[in-house]
Amino acid sequence: MRLYLAVFVLLAAVHCEELFNGDQVLRIHAESENHVQILKKLDRDVNSGLDFWTHGFSTERPVDIRVPHSSLHAVKDFLKVNNIPFTVMISDVQELLVREREEMVHNEEEERRTKSFNFAAYHDLETIYNFMDTLVASHSNLISKVNIGSTYENRPMYVLKFSTGGVKRPAVWIDAGIHAREWVSHATAVWLADRIATDFKENRAPVPNILSQMDIYLMIVANPDGYVFTHRSPNEFYRLWRKNRSATSNPKCHGVDLNRNWDAEFGGPGASDDPCAEDYRGPSAQSEIEVKNLADFITEHGNFKSFMTLHSYKQLLMYPYGYSGTDAPDRTELHDVASQASKALNSWHGTVYKVGSIFHIIEPASGASVDWAYQRGIKYSFAFELRDTGEYGFLLPADQIVSTARETWYALRYIMQYVCDHPY
Repeated sequence: MRLYLAVFVLLAAVHCEELFNGDQVLRIHAESENHVQILKKLDRDVNSGLDFWTHGFSTERPVDIRVPHSSLHAVKDFLKVNNIPFTVMISDVQELLVREREEMVHNEEEERRTKSFNFAAYHDLETIYNFMDTLVASHSNLISKVNIGSTYENRPMYVLKFSTGGVKRPAVWIDAGIHAREWVSHATAVWLADRIATDFKENRAPVPNILSQMDIYLMIVANPDGYVFTHRSPNEFYRLWRKNRSATSNPKCHGVDLNRNWDAEFGGPGASDDPCAEDYRGPSAQSEIEVKNLADFITEHGNFKSFMTLHSYKQLLMYPYGYSGTDAPDRTELHDVASQASKALNSWHGTVYKVGSIFHIIEPASGASVDWAYQRGIKYSFAFELRDTGEYGFLLPADQIVSTARETWYALRYIMQYVCDHPY
């Protein structure tokens, strides 16, 4: 085991300047507790060069790992020696990255030429913020843009408020992109913003009824610094960045996993204390300014009735808890709501979502936003993992954005209407 880990470290060092050429994503199926422990040990070794796209180590669900090309033979031999089954999900990560970049360049040219916004495309932060300004200007009777603070790198954090009037009315919170590389979540939120505005303008049910009873707050980019970093060109290596960009105790390792930094059983299972780890929790609860801005805004408002956060990938609709396998007090109702929302989502394109608690259907996760919201009395708290189930992973083609957004909307509007019909 130690010899193989040493080989991974050596090969990873050689790979660091090679982008993702020939990298593969392997889906690994643990079949025993020994297999699970081996995978956990690999995950803890931050110098191995292995990028765990999914965790939740269990014999009940597979783990997806991006393996550098230089380490492929060693990793595959290691898995074979330990009789751990695996399949290749993505045969060349760089090919997908190149295709994605080419599509973005083409779309930017088309948008400049036609002076339009293409919802079936990925956009950088500046373009998204410009879109928000345009949307607010076009629907000034409904939408306002709220600045809730600045990021570590001093970028503004904006929330779109959809309201027909009143002060601190009951409200729904929706955010996206707290993990920077999950681009389809940002793109989905962009589409959602336009759809909410359009449905209200055209008096299309159930939006007018929902907005007659409560406000909707939509944060399209919850991690602006990280998102900007994923767009740094021409070096595609940054595309798969997950965390924010704050300095840590290790000068070689930047960033904190913002969805492990909330004051909800902080420091528990499913969060690392190693600054170089992808799920590094940070030095203390809500140490990160982005999380603090979000938490302060939601707390000060004081009347949110639902909290929903959009991630990718895995096609899951989840509720508390993430930090523990213990059932939440409202587990029965939350499971029923999520199940019905999942059916609504499925009605559009036949996409199948699994429903359950975060702990049980994806992975243990302490310091997560959904647990924080639920522990502060926001009963209807849910997390979505959007498309897909691993064929493309974090690199979902742009031609799936609109279908992903539309089916997600079917679920969201079901939940929002349910919240309206079940005041508390």
